[in-house]
Amino acid sequence: MGTIDTQAQDRADMEKLAAGHDAALSDLMERHAGPVFQFLYRLLGNEEDAHDLAQETFVRVYRHRERFDSSGKFTTWFYTIASNLARNEYRRRGRHPNVPLEGRDEASKGTLADVLPSEDVGPSVAAEMAEAQEAVRSAVQALPEDLREAIVLCEWEEMSAAETAEVLQTTARAVEVRLYRARILLRAKLKTCM
Repeated sequence: MGTIDTQAQDRADMEKLAAGHDAALSDLMERHAGPVFQFLYRLLGNEEDAHDLAQETFVRVYRHRERFDSSGKFTTWFYTIASNLARNEYRRRGRHPNVPLEGRDEASKGTLADVLPSEDVGPSVAAEMAEAQEAVRSAVQALPEDLREAIVLCEWEEMSAAETAEVLQTTARAVEVRLYRARILLRAKLKTCM
């Protein structure tokens, strides 16, 4: 199924949702729950927070279903909601830092698939790959919020600079500058780690 078909389905589901057919939300969740969770996990670096905010994103979609402009892309509107929730979470964390007593939370290292070695590679290669993935995740988490959002949306969510600009409520040029700065910082950070 192509992107255009998905966009048409998203618009149709939002029209149904606005008309009172609540079951259309299930179809939207089926298509977008995984991607929005991954997006939020990459931004926040915490699986539980990403899960909670992914659910809250769908709650907001339902609550504000009449506000959706069907002439625009659903995913742009949807990721704007998710991005705003992530920003709110960053602010909350700044006001209420959470320092676990037992040290680093093992659950925050990623999904089980990230930890388990591939069947195609040996243990030493798998260990190196896991170490490299963790270094990249840590380097992305260390970026300032505006740079992290741009890099996650463009690189992992594969949005264009224009779509990312719409989500972040800025210009495409500003997104390009953020990407440039983020890549420089990531290269420098990863050079020292590896």
